[in-house]
Amino acid sequence: MASSRRRRGGGPERAADNWERLVRAALKQDRDHLRPGGASAAAGGLGLAAAVPASLGRTTNIEQILQAADDIEDEDPNVARILCEQAYTMAQNLDPSSEGRGVLQFKTGLASVIKQKLAKKDGAPIDRQNDIQVLWNFYLEYKRHHRVDDMQREQERLRESGTFSTEMGARAMEMKKVYVTLRALLDVLENLVGQSPTDRLHRQILDEIKKIKRSDAALRGELMPYNIVPLDAPSSVANIIGFFPEVRAATSAIQNCEDLPRFPYDAPQLRQKDIFDLLQYVFGFQDDNVRNQRENIVLMLANAQSRLSVSIGTEPKIDETAVTEVFCKVLDNYIKWCRYLGKRVAWTSLEAINKNRKIILIALYFLIWGEAANVRFLPECICYIFHNMAKELDGILDSSEAEPAKSCTSDGSTSYLEKIITPIYETMAAEANNNNDGKAAHSAWRNYDDFNEYFWSRSCFDLGWPPSAGSKFLRKPAKRKRTGKTNFVEHRTFLHLYRSFHRLWIFLLLMFQLLAIIAFHHGKINIDTIKILLSAGPAFFILNFIECCLDVILMFDAYKTARGFAISRLVIRFLWLSVVSAFVTYLYVKVLEEKNARNSDSTYFRIYGLVLGGYAAVRIVFALMAKIPACHRLSSFSDRSQFFQFFKWIYQERYYVGRGLYESISDYARYVIFWVVILACKFTFAYFLQIRPLVEPTNIIVQLHDLKYSWHDLVSRGNKNALTILSLWAPVLAIYLMDIHIWYTLLSALVGGVMGARDRLGEDSEIIKTYASIFSPFWNEIVKSLREEDYISNREMDLLMMPSNCGNLRLVQWPLFLLTSKIMLANDYASDCKDSQSELWYRISKDEYMAYAVKECYYSTERILHSLVDAEGQRWVERLFRELNDSMAQGSLLVTIGLKKLQLVQSRLTGLTGLLIRDETASRAAGVTKALRELYDVITHDFLAPNLSEQFDSWQLLLRARNDGRLFSNIFWPKDPEMKEQVKRLHLLLTVKDSAANIPKNLEARRRLQFFTNSLFMDMPPAKPVSEMIPFSVFTPYYSETVLYSMSELCIENEDGISILFYLQKIYPDEWANFLERIGRGESSEDDFKGSPSDILELRFWVSYRGQTLARTVRGMMYYRRALMLQSYLEKRYLGGIEDGNSAAEYIDTQGYELSPDARAQADIKFTYVVSCQIYGQQKQMKKQEAADIALLLQRNEALRVAFIHEEDRVSSDGHSTREYYSKLVKADVHGKDQEIYSIKLPGNPKLGEGKPENQNHAIIFTRGDAIQTIDMNQDNYLEEAMKMRNLLEEFRNVHGNHGIRKPTILGVREHVFTGSVSSLASFMSKQETSFVTLGQRVLAYLKVRMHYGHPDVFDRIFHITRGGISKASRVINISEDIYAGFNSTLRQGNITHHEYIQVGKGRDVGLNQIALFEGKVAGGNGEQVLSRDVYRLGQLFDFFRMLTFFFTTVGYYVCTMMTVLTVYIFLYGRVYLALSGLDYSISRQARFLGNTALDAALNAQFLVQIGIFTAVPMVMGFILELGLMKAIFSFITMQLQFCSVFFTFSLGTKTHYFGRTILHGGAKYRATGRGFVVRHIKFAENYRLYSRSHFVKALEVALLLIIYIAYGYTKGGSSSFILITISSWFLVMSWLFAPYIFNPSGFEWQKTVEDFDDWTNWLLYKGGVGVKGDNSWESWWDEEQAHIKTFRGRILETILSLRFLIFQYGIVYKLKITDHNTSLAVYGFSWIVLLVMVLLFKLFTATPKKSTALPTFVRFLQGLLALGIIAGIALLIVLTSFTIADLFASALAFIATGWCVLCLAVTWRSVVKKLGLGLWDSVREIARMYDAGMGAVIFVPIVFFSWFPFVSTFQSRILFNQAFSRGLEISLILAGNKANQQT
Repeated sequence: MASSRRRRGGGPERAADNWERLVRAALKQDRDHLRPGGASAAAGGLGLAAAVPASLGRTTNIEQILQAADDIEDEDPNVARILCEQAYTMAQNLDPSSEGRGVLQFKTGLASVIKQKLAKKDGAPIDRQNDIQVLWNFYLEYKRHHRVDDMQREQERLRESGTFSTEMGARAMEMKKVYVTLRALLDVLENLVGQSPTDRLHRQILDEIKKIKRSDAALRGELMPYNIVPLDAPSSVANIIGFFPEVRAATSAIQNCEDLPRFPYDAPQLRQKDIFDLLQYVFGFQDDNVRNQRENIVLMLANAQSRLSVSIGTEPKIDETAVTEVFCKVLDNYIKWCRYLGKRVAWTSLEAINKNRKIILIALYFLIWGEAANVRFLPECICYIFHNMAKELDGILDSSEAEPAKSCTSDGSTSYLEKIITPIYETMAAEANNNNDGKAAHSAWRNYDDFNEYFWSRSCFDLGWPPSAGSKFLRKPAKRKRTGKTNFVEHRTFLHLYRSFHRLWIFLLLMFQLLAIIAFHHGKINIDTIKILLSAGPAFFILNFIECCLDVILMFDAYKTARGFAISRLVIRFLWLSVVSAFVTYLYVKVLEEKNARNSDSTYFRIYGLVLGGYAAVRIVFALMAKIPACHRLSSFSDRSQFFQFFKWIYQERYYVGRGLYESISDYARYVIFWVVILACKFTFAYFLQIRPLVEPTNIIVQLHDLKYSWHDLVSRGNKNALTILSLWAPVLAIYLMDIHIWYTLLSALVGGVMGARDRLGEDSEIIKTYASIFSPFWNEIVKSLREEDYISNREMDLLMMPSNCGNLRLVQWPLFLLTSKIMLANDYASDCKDSQSELWYRISKDEYMAYAVKECYYSTERILHSLVDAEGQRWVERLFRELNDSMAQGSLLVTIGLKKLQLVQSRLTGLTGLLIRDETASRAAGVTKALRELYDVITHDFLAPNLSEQFDSWQLLLRARNDGRLFSNIFWPKDPEMKEQVKRLHLLLTVKDSAANIPKNLEARRRLQFFTNSLFMDMPPAKPVSEMIPFSVFTPYYSETVLYSMSELCIENEDGISILFYLQKIYPDEWANFLERIGRGESSEDDFKGSPSDILELRFWVSYRGQTLARTVRGMMYYRRALMLQSYLEKRYLGGIEDGNSAAEYIDTQGYELSPDARAQADIKFTYVVSCQIYGQQKQMKKQEAADIALLLQRNEALRVAFIHEEDRVSSDGHSTREYYSKLVKADVHGKDQEIYSIKLPGNPKLGEGKPENQNHAIIFTRGDAIQTIDMNQDNYLEEAMKMRNLLEEFRNVHGNHGIRKPTILGVREHVFTGSVSSLASFMSKQETSFVTLGQRVLAYLKVRMHYGHPDVFDRIFHITRGGISKASRVINISEDIYAGFNSTLRQGNITHHEYIQVGKGRDVGLNQIALFEGKVAGGNGEQVLSRDVYRLGQLFDFFRMLTFFFTTVGYYVCTMMTVLTVYIFLYGRVYLALSGLDYSISRQARFLGNTALDAALNAQFLVQIGIFTAVPMVMGFILELGLMKAIFSFITMQLQFCSVFFTFSLGTKTHYFGRTILHGGAKYRATGRGFVVRHIKFAENYRLYSRSHFVKALEVALLLIIYIAYGYTKGGSSSFILITISSWFLVMSWLFAPYIFNPSGFEWQKTVEDFDDWTNWLLYKGGVGVKGDNSWESWWDEEQAHIKTFRGRILETILSLRFLIFQYGIVYKLKITDHNTSLAVYGFSWIVLLVMVLLFKLFTATPKKSTALPTFVRFLQGLLALGIIAGIALLIVLTSFTIADLFASALAFIATGWCVLCLAVTWRSVVKKLGLGLWDSVREIARMYDAGMGAVIFVPIVFFSWFPFVSTFQSRILFNQAFSRGLEISLILAGNKANQQT
């Protein structure tokens, strides 16, 4: 010990000898190694404590010493110098060569600070020998000055009494800072003195240090870092959580070690040893993991205890019921796992284990989980680990002395992380490396699900304990030897859609078959028809056999590792279905033979019917047993029979998950009826409008023979015109397969609307008046929060505030905004009154708030006048109001007073109150006297009836007072807060003329208050007291998005001269004015703020709170804590006040509730907020702005916790460098600096899968409570909504069974999209999203298939963390990580509900490109879901009707979207086939069939689909519910005028492209969309790059089809028929081509168009190369666009798809006049020769002189001659032959299509083309460049044309930015910016 002390610095002599040398060396390093000014940042010591490198701060208290030096700099600079020198010495000793990261800079900066401190001595000598004496004297003086000993005695007294005050809590926080400084002083003294004292002073210091260590636990306890509960030290009076009885009971429970074996315990004696110390000793868990889980379990037990509402005695003990509840919930998944595998749990029985043993097992589970890192994604692997460790522990607990577990021990050291977790992690990491950053096929590597599902079989116990390194499970992938997938393989193919949902497709196809058969039999049902209908039997078995074959094929790569049972089932089903399919088909053939034979006895028909009937009966029985709730108990009972079990197993695969997916009878009946209605509508529509109209045309076409083809027919001879029939039926079948989604949309909108109306979503009711006094504090806090957020002004806040209703006034006082202008109206009524008193009061009472206003005005006037005056004045007031009251009681008021003079009385009273609301001065007092006398005169002489007037005039008492001048001379100015409030309120009541409908003016404030008041009348469970509520955490993952806007970001201008600040000032003018009013400024510019740092900070927050920033999210989520503090504070006050019979005024005051120690502690027990800032550590090291902003948020929010991954390089003893990873949790300490709470080592880099779920997973161990709300960093929350969180959490209890047979596991929450006001696009997105997250989710929850679609959802934390977490993280397959939480929860018998009485704010993308990227990400994620095992299992295991809802609301939505687009292609290619082949004309000519009957059926359906109106139906229904019918219609029309149909049609293409490409080729990835403010102008080239392949190419293909159809097609109606038929397709073309430019700000501004053209041509012609990005060069972009074609299967599919373009050339060539109706194949062959000649000519034209070997001039001369020759040749061809100009254009269309086909094939087989050489690839690239240039020109020309007209740009700006002209936003100002000012 002594040697270590000497190493750390030794005694003062050594310090004195070496100090100057150390400073000189550091300063020399400063000159040699650092840039000039490098240390200046640290000058003055400011920020040095925060700059201590991690390598130094982890092992020493240098940071605390430097902080103390900063704090005492002003008190004693010499002592500060001593502390800095000691810190430098410690840093030098720890790292002499400055090898650690940041150590050199730190030491240099510190040396510079010391040098400055020495310079301040003005040359005076420094006696370092005397430093100890100086430091000791300062220590004693500091301790005396801050009364440390007295404070400690006071704290000890308070601890014993258990009573705490707000003032004492504030003093405790101050003392904490004093303790930090004292601790630092003692540590420095201890270092300077050393262990060998040399004189009396040294001995005295050591004695003090020993005394402190021995007795002053509080000093150390106050400084020990903790998260919520200070368990490692005595409870602090600054944090009184530890004094709560339930917390003391839980702490006592874990410290009960009486019946445990002995074990070594050397922890500091600040706390007793507990069961966690035993588990740490046995299994080698990390210290901080133990500390973390100790707090977690103490809080969990304490909260379970508090929910029991059981009184706890003086010696708190945890109740057995509370422990059992936690035990059963935490280990529920483990118990089910053991039961599934047929294994006995690790204990004998629940009754046999005592309370202490249960707590130990809970603690063991959480310690295993808390250190499991990525293994937390494998819940059954955790079960396996727990099972074995619990068995080990069982043996150890039965012994007298504990010993380390053998499974976790090697080489004498015990480490759970190294022995158990690290081997599993390393295998998972090796597999993850095998996925080639997500580019490899899913089948090539094992993901998290594969690892976890290994433990779904009893064979997992072959792994051994500890896990055997040589097992298959832990085998790392090698080149030829790897462990295969488990149970499922995610092969990339569309066939998964059929496999997962085969019941849907079989049902639809069979119904189509049956309906078609009935239609072809003209609707007659007889025995012959029935025999044909029975053809559905063979079809059913064959389709099932196809699904079985897919099962066999798609299990490839998993056969080696699959369970034997799974393979057996596959084989049995394959054999069974193949035999049955063949047998049933054979029988049916025989039935048909019988039907055609005469005198048949129908034997085969009866056998066939018997077989089908028997099979159907068996299927129905098993379906009932597996899916119908009522039969489930019978099903479970039948499991005892192996016979039944075998057939059930064949019928439905049995997994660990997905068992018991049944619902209650009522829920089942509900969604069955829902789907029966949909299917009835769908099939009725299909039969009468789709199938039956095609029957007659089909029969006619089949009978037509010798049709004349206009081309060389290759396939249609002798097949009864099969292709023609196909072209008619294909679009009908396509629509038939997808229009079920339209029917679902319509009915769900209707049902959702009815449910919303039932829940009173749009209803406005009055608040229950009885509870006004209880409600008012909450309402007023809400209003204050709106003022803090600058949504309302000070005046509006006054009008919205609700009086406490606790005074002596005899009525309920409402917020003034409800009563404003009511007095004026009542006055008008009174002036016009010609009736009796009762009639007048009846008119007033029709408006109840007017009646309240009149009453309040009357009573307030009486009370205020009575309090103002004395003696005679009071007598006058009393008599006046007595007379008035008597008159009202007798109904003779109109006789007593003159109503015409009421206005005069009001004006005098207004003048009086106008004076009284100000502060008292002598002149104002005189003014009040004068005003009172004027009021007296008006009332006495004008207002009162003559007889009363005479009585008052002759009243001697008043007469003498008036004559003496005493009347009203003595004024009692209102001083009492209640009276001042009443005067102000009366004045506003008399003066404010605003209508209640206009308060508040801000639309957002109005929306929030309206939703809040409406929601109070919705059906929500009653809230428990805060102490008994369910505790919860909020969890936000963050990477590197904006935290807080800096001033530079606010003021920097974009290309249009717009800064963010300027933009927001124009968008939110009222909020800007409110902000300036709040900070006490008038009209200000950004320059005016520069003199005030506090105002600059406020400005930064104001802007950030209007963006999608982390600051906004944190503010919103911290409202939960504020709400809980208020609720807790008021609950205590109400109880104390009401029960003791005190005056109401004593307990309504909420002033200072945020400082109440009790309320703060109660809130902290119930609420935790963790932000997982993944790279915060790196950001801090790199001194990034985000790190400083996060630190600022920590300082401003004491309950905020930040988790991050810390990376550290370590050099081992053999010289190898390794990188270590830690999960860390920090909070702000008393000085506002980061204080590390926990640091848990990880087995390696935690990012093995998708970033966001991995980020969530590493930090989820730091959350607390029974629930967890997942929040994205672009969300917001509101105080009024936070107040309802207790009600929402009560839904988890499901007390009344409203949510079915299971308790909810995820509570869905409504979202409000707050970005809808930015632009029309943002508005469309907002309304679409709002429709989805309200009406859509409402219906999904109703139908029991709601998943997890958004981040406001609240999870049952224990349920999910014991089942794999709140998201899935496997690379690429889980790109949409959130929804898998819903899948997982449902498969594991969870229950997901939706609740609309609470909402959370959500930001959405605001620009078209951002929206497209977002939709691309979601569509790509859905493409991956198609391949996933979760979707497969839900599709297989849901009952049929629930499966339908699941399909059409998840991947089915995107399938139907894609089918909508494919229908256009199918229809148009069919029509082009008829047109080019000449069949449409031939058929109509030969059969007199003119095309309308057959074709209209297809066309009309296709036309309806393309309208796109159905996608807007839920949105319209939402509008009607929220706004009312008329406003909804107006809003919808406005959206149409803003081109919302164009946007939604464009969105259709985005979803189709990314969904289809993902399934075909993969490539789904997270796309950063950006969340900026200003919607900037997007360059033409940028839009082209983004949309070229997804929209433009497809739109031009459709346009080509339409042109050819119009050119060569035939219809009876001519052009009008063409327009009707194709208008929707043309709309799609225009939308896809021009939407990016219609919605592009300044898209039609001439100057921008010119700049875009230059940028476009530069990009197109710029050569690519190594390192050149696609944004800069067309060539690089073109290469990037081909990257998705990676696999041979992908190339084959692309090849097949590309061949469709050949039909154009084949058809058009035969239509040319020059062919003269020659249909020889040679004509087509000759067209290819012409094409080759054209390619050669193109090659010659693109040959540049640089590449040519000939002379440049000669080459150009030849090219010129060639061009002239071509022109001449074409002219001669037209003149001398029948070739026409129309033929020329037709040929161009044909060759363009063929050229694109060849180009696609060349790109697909790129490697082959490159190998052929001959410069082919260069030619391909140049042709591709020409195509892109041509496509760009087609789009660009209309833009140029419209840019010529200035009004187009203005019109576009209005469409884009003005929402129904209601926001008053003049976007022209924004787009112009300040350019006009800059130019002058």
